[in-house]
Amino acid sequence: MGLSALLVFENSGIALSKFMKLDETLFVLGNRVISLGDTIFFGSIFAVGLLLVLVFMNWRSARARRRLEEHSRERSQVMEQRLSDVMTAQAEMAGRLQTVAEVFGSRQQELTKTLGERMDSMTHRLGQNLNQTTQTTQENLKALGERLAVIDKAQSNITQLSGQVVELQNILANKQTRGAFGQARMEAIILDGLPQSAFGFQETLTNGNRPDCLIFMPNDAPALVVDAKFPLEGWNAVRSAENPDEVRQAQTQFRRDVEKHIKDISERYFINGETQDTAFMFVPSESIFADIHEHYEDVIQKAHRARVVLVSPSLLMLSIQVVQSVLRDQRMREQAHIIQKEVIALMQDVHRLDDRVNKLQVHFQQSNKDIEMILTSTKKITNRGGKIEALEFENELSNDGQDTSSSTEQNSALPKQQDLLAGE
Repeated sequence: MGLSALLVFENSGIALSKFMKLDETLFVLGNRVISLGDTIFFGSIFAVGLLLVLVFMNWRSARARRRLEEHSRERSQVMEQRLSDVMTAQAEMAGRLQTVAEVFGSRQQELTKTLGERMDSMTHRLGQNLNQTTQTTQENLKALGERLAVIDKAQSNITQLSGQVVELQNILANKQTRGAFGQARMEAIILDGLPQSAFGFQETLTNGNRPDCLIFMPNDAPALVVDAKFPLEGWNAVRSAENPDEVRQAQTQFRRDVEKHIKDISERYFINGETQDTAFMFVPSESIFADIHEHYEDVIQKAHRARVVLVSPSLLMLSIQVVQSVLRDQRMREQAHIIQKEVIALMQDVHRLDDRVNKLQVHFQQSNKDIEMILTSTKKITNRGGKIEALEFENELSNDGQDTSSSTEQNSALPKQQDLLAGE
């Protein structure tokens, strides 16, 4: 654009020079006269300077464009390289994500299976626990109902007992009835603890006396005498005394009655070879028994020397249990040969069971060996299948190589045909 303007300017100057002379004065600037030649000279210099400026500016702009293009090209190459790296990383990430997804899927299936099995087991256990709890609750409720029934029955018994206590007071007011009461309690304890063949009531001895009870000992040992005629009237007199003198007199009389009864037992019921050299004197009340041991120690000592043992209902029950154990041991000794025979038969059964368990163990060991051999065979079959699959894959690769070489030969033959055609 600047070059064309300069040419137009020169052409216009040449045209003007045809009509005007170069030394012709155009105008006066101060003291200097400006001619046409000067104007053309300075205009040419200005046009040349302007042209150089335009050329320099075009060169700088072209250089800047080249630098910008090179920078853009470098940046595009860097961006392409980065983009390719990003694509590669994305492909690797996709592969890894797929692998992780597969692993996670398999783990999730295993976890789901494990959780399902555990939930089934837990549900089964909870069901069993609930059934057991329900059964236990029902049993407890049933037992509670039974206990409530027992409590109701006991309450009714207490009501009846309150009426019987009044009757008992009337019974104890009579000496004969008091003896019958002690006899009844003693018989009830012995009947509850011993078999019918181990005792006898009101049995007659060789001397003609009849004790209240005889307990037959095993191995033809002498019988044990139990006497239930305790002097309760002396005890009632002590309890009913109103002043210390009466209490002292009643205690003396009670002591005399008990000592006389102990002497009667030792004189009447001790027969050598027929009865034991020790006899029981039954005290029908625990409170009376405790009071005798607390306040009448001399009576206890005399009874001990006379080989007469004072027993309360609880001590008589304990003694009966001891006798019962002795009788049980005697029966066990009598049946020892039968027990020994059963034990021998039991040991034979145990040996037979041991032989069968050993045979079963041999069968299990043989089964384990068969399973191991089957697993070995399946492993070999799997390995052979893998080898066959690998062989088919190699054949496919060799076929692909042959196809590629044939296509290459065909492509190389094409230029030769074209050269022949060109030569013709």
